Amino acid sequence: MKAQHVAREYITQLYRREVLKSLMMLWKVLLAELGDRCHTSTAFDLKTVERRVEHEGLSFLTITLPQFGKDFERSLETGQVDRQAFQGFSWSAGLPKFLSGFLNRVFNSSSGRILDNPDIDAIQAVRQLTLIYSKLFILPTKEKKHAAMLGYVQCDREVREGDLHRCGGEHDLDRARFRTVGTLLAGSVLAELELSAFGRTTLASAVGAYGFDPVPGHLGRSGGPEGLPFPYQEPQRYVGGHDPDLVPVHGPGATADRLKGNQKWRMNYWPKRLKEVFHPVDFLIPNYSFMSDLDEMDFAEPDAEIPVRVIAVPKTQKTPRIIAIEPTANMFMQKALQNRLYELVERDNLLNAFIGFTDQTPNQRLACEGSITGELATLDLSEASDRVSCQHVEDLCNRFPDLFRGLMAVRSTKADVEGIGIIPISKYASMGSALTFPIEAIVFLTMVFLGIQKELMRPLRQSDLYRFVGRVRVFGDDIVVPVDYVNSVVETLESFGLKVNRRKSFWTGKFRESCGKEYYDGHDVSIVRIRTLAPELREDAQELISWVESANQMFKSGLWQTTKWLDSFISGILKDYPVVAETSPVLGRHSFCGYEYSRVGGRYQVPLVKGYVPRSIIPVNKLDGSAALLKWFSSRSDMPIADEDHLERSGRPLVVDIKRGWYQPY
Repeated sequence: MKAQHVAREYITQLYRREVLKSLMMLWKVLLAELGDRCHTSTAFDLKTVERRVEHEGLSFLTITLPQFGKDFERSLETGQVDRQAFQGFSWSAGLPKFLSGFLNRVFNSSSGRILDNPDIDAIQAVRQLTLIYSKLFILPTKEKKHAAMLGYVQCDREVREGDLHRCGGEHDLDRARFRTVGTLLAGSVLAELELSAFGRTTLASAVGAYGFDPVPGHLGRSGGPEGLPFPYQEPQRYVGGHDPDLVPVHGPGATADRLKGNQKWRMNYWPKRLKEVFHPVDFLIPNYSFMSDLDEMDFAEPDAEIPVRVIAVPKTQKTPRIIAIEPTANMFMQKALQNRLYELVERDNLLNAFIGFTDQTPNQRLACEGSITGELATLDLSEASDRVSCQHVEDLCNRFPDLFRGLMAVRSTKADVEGIGIIPISKYASMGSALTFPIEAIVFLTMVFLGIQKELMRPLRQSDLYRFVGRVRVFGDDIVVPVDYVNSVVETLESFGLKVNRRKSFWTGKFRESCGKEYYDGHDVSIVRIRTLAPELREDAQELISWVESANQMFKSGLWQTTKWLDSFISGILKDYPVVAETSPVLGRHSFCGYEYSRVGGRYQVPLVKGYVPRSIIPVNKLDGSAALLKWFSSRSDMPIADEDHLERSGRPLVVDIKRGWYQPY
C-alpha cells in the first residue's frame, strides 16, 4: 500500500513538472516577443519568474502574477503607483523591479506618476504577461471548495440581514422610490409578462362550475369533456390563463433530480407551490386525451421539495465558481418565463437600450468611449446574482402581484450546499437559475437610475430616461454609468445590499473594462488568456481545442513568435494541423492569406483538407409517446426540429473527442 502511494505521488509530481514546463516555455517566448516589441530588456524578469516558480509552483503563475496585473490596472486608474501595491515584489525608486522595463514606459520611474503619453504596447504587455494564466481552469482543492461554500452561506446570511435592515424608517422610503423607478423603467414589460402568465383567465370559472381543471384548448374545438362548453374566446396552445407564448422548454444542463436529456420530458415531480400557480395540465401534456399521464405525478409539499444543489466548478486556482443546479420542474417553468421576458425586452425600445441578454458589444463600445472621454464609468459587482434578494424582486413587481407570485413559485426555497447540508435561502436565485440573469439586470438597472435620481434631487420623468440612452448599460454584473453620477450610483447599489468590486471598477483614469474587453484611451488593450493546462496527448481533446483557439487569438493579436511556438507545440501532438479559414470546423491555423487544401473531392467536388474536427457524442436517450409529442409542441415552431435524431439521442456529451478525416477548410 505504501509503495502504491509513493508511486502515485511520484507520478503526480512528474505531471506537475511537465505542466509547469509547458506553461513556462510559453511565458518565456511571450516575454521575449513583448520585450522586443517594447524595445526593453527582459533578462531580469525571466530570472525572477523562473526562481519563484521553482519555489512557489503553479500558484505564482495563476495567483501572484494576476495580482500584480490587477495592481497595475488599479495604478492606471489612479494615475499613480501605490507603494502598498505589488506586495511580494522588490522596488527600485518609484516602481517595482519586476517588469520595470515595461513599467518605465508607462510611469515615471522616480515619482511613480503616470506619463502624459504612456506606451500603449507596454500597457498591453504588462497585462498580457501577468494575466495570461489568471483564468486557468483548475480543479479546486477540498479546502478552497469548502471555503467557497462557507462564503455562499455567509452571503445568504448577509442577504437575509439586509432585508430585515431595510424595513422601517427611511428605508421604507427608499424601497418606495425603488418601486416607482422600477415601474417607470420596466412597467410595460412586466405588465405584459404578467399578462402572458396570468392574463387569460377565461377558464378559471370552469374549475368551480364544472368540477374539472382547465385544459389545453389547442385541439381546435369549443367543447370540453362530455360536450361541456368552455367560456374561452379562441383556441390556444395553452389555456388555463396562460398565453400561447409562455412555452416552457428543457435545457441541456444537469438538474437537481438528476434527469438527463429526453428523460426530462417524462418528469413526474411538480412542487405543490408550482402547481398553485402553473398547473401541470397546462404544460406537461400535449392535449386533454393524455390527462391520465398526470396520475402518477408527485405534488411535493414545501418541506418535501427537492432542494437546489449547490456545487463548486473550476474557475481559477484562487477560488472556484459556485453554481446552483435547479430541479427539473423549476427550471422548466423558469425557462418559459425567461424566454418570454427576453422577447418582451427586445421589443421594448427603451428598456432594450439599457439592458442586454445576448449581445455584449454595446457595453464594450461604451467602455471604449469612456476610456477616451472619461465621461463613462465601468462598474463590476461581486457575488452579483447571490445578492439579489426576494425583497428586491417583490419591490420590482409591486404593481404586478400575480407576476411576483409566479416568479416566487418557480424559485427554489432551499439549497443542498456541498459539504454543509440543506439550508433555507434568502436570495432570489443563484447562478444556475434561468431567471437569475434577466431579473438581476432589471434590478441593477433600477438601482442605477435610483442613484441618478438621487443625484438629480428630483423624481425621474420618462423624458429623463431618453437622455441616458447610450450612457447607461447593464449586462449581467457589468454596468456602465456616467461618471457624474457614479458616486451616487455606487452608494445606492451598496445601500441595497450589493457589493461593488472597486478593484474591477474604473472611472477616474483612462482605463475601462466591460464584458471581457479592456481599453486605455480608446486603444484596445485586451489580452489572450490560456484557459486550460497544456495538452500532452491527442486524447486531451478539450485542452487541444482550447490551445488551438488561444494560438489563433495570439495570431490576431500580432504575437507572431508566440503563435509560431504554439503552432509548433500543437503540431507535435496533432499529425495534421493545416491552415484553415475561421469558419472551418477543422482544428487548424488561421491566416490572413486564406486557407490551404490538399485535394478536391466529396459529393460536390469541393476543396478538402486533412485534419481533426471536434466531435461530441450525444448519449442515447430515447423518447416516445406523449412525451415526444409534448417536446414537439414546445419547439415553438410548426416546422420539424432540425436534429432528426433528437428523439433517439439527447443531453450533454459525456466526452469531447476529435476525429481525423477530410473536411472543408472554409
